[in-house]
Amino acid sequence: MKDKKIEEIKNFTYQVRKNILEMAYEAGSSSAHIGGALSIVEIISSLFSYKMRIDKNNPNWEDRDRFILSKGHACLAYYAALCEIGYILKDELKTFEKNETNLLGHPVINRKLGIDFSNGSLGMGLSLGIGVAIAAKKRKKNFNVYVILGDGECNEGSVWEAAMAAAHFELDNLNIIIDKNNFQQTGSNNEIMKTESLKNKWNSFGWHTTEVDGHNIENLYDCLGDLNNNKPNAIVANTIKGKGFSFSENNNEWHHSVLSKSNYDKALKELEERK
Repeated sequence: MKDKKIEEIKNFTYQVRKNILEMAYEAGSSSAHIGGALSIVEIISSLFSYKMRIDKNNPNWEDRDRFILSKGHACLAYYAALCEIGYILKDELKTFEKNETNLLGHPVINRKLGIDFSNGSLGMGLSLGIGVAIAAKKRKKNFNVYVILGDGECNEGSVWEAAMAAAHFELDNLNIIIDKNNFQQTGSNNEIMKTESLKNKWNSFGWHTTEVDGHNIENLYDCLGDLNNNKPNAIVANTIKGKGFSFSENNNEWHHSVLSKSNYDKALKELEERK
C-alpha cells in the first residue's frame, strides 16, 4: 500500500511540475516566481495527493483540512496541484496572471477553486493558521491546518511571535512545512540574514520538529504520517530552489525570470527523460 501511494505521489509531482512550466511559459512574466514554486513541488504534492482530507465535490465541507500558502508568491505550485485534484481546469491554468483571471500572482480566496485563503504578505500565513487552528478547537472540529513557509520568510518577526503562540495554545492540529531552499528574493539567506539551525529554533519554541529531504517522497510520506499529537508540528524541508531543471536549480535568477521558448522546451525534455 505504501509503495503504491508513493508511486501515485510521484506521478502527481510530475504533473504538477509540468503544469508549472506551462503556466509560466503562457504567462511570459518575470513575476511568476518559478524558482520558489519548483522547490515546493514534492511538498505540496504529498499534501494534496496523500495527506490532506479534502472533498473536491464539497469545497465548503466543514471538516476539510485547511491549507495556507504563506509564501504566496509560489502559487504556481498551488494552482498546479489544485488542477490535478480537479478544482481548476487545465484551460484555466493558461489564464495565470492574465486580465480577469482567478489565478493571480498570489492566491486570492476562491473556495470554488479550492483556495481557502488569500496569502502573500510574508510572515502572515502562520498567524492566519493559528487563528484557524484555534477556531477548530473552539468549534470542536477535527480538521488539521497545514502551512507552507519560506526559510527567508522566517526573517520576519511575526513568524516567531506566532511560533510562541502556537506552542502556548497547544495547537496540535497545526502543521507547518518550511521550504528551506537557502535563498530569498535578493540573495542567499547566509548573505542577507543567517537563520542557522531552523530545527533547533522551532524545537526551542515548543514545537515537535523534524528535518527531511524536501524532494524525497518517501521521507515526506513517513514524516507526514507520523505527526506529533501533543504539540504543533514543524517540518524543516531541505529543498533546492528551481528543482527539476538544469538551468534553474540553485540559480536565484529564477526567483524572477521569464521562461523563454528554448528553456521551456529544454525543461520539458528533461522532465520526460527523468520520468
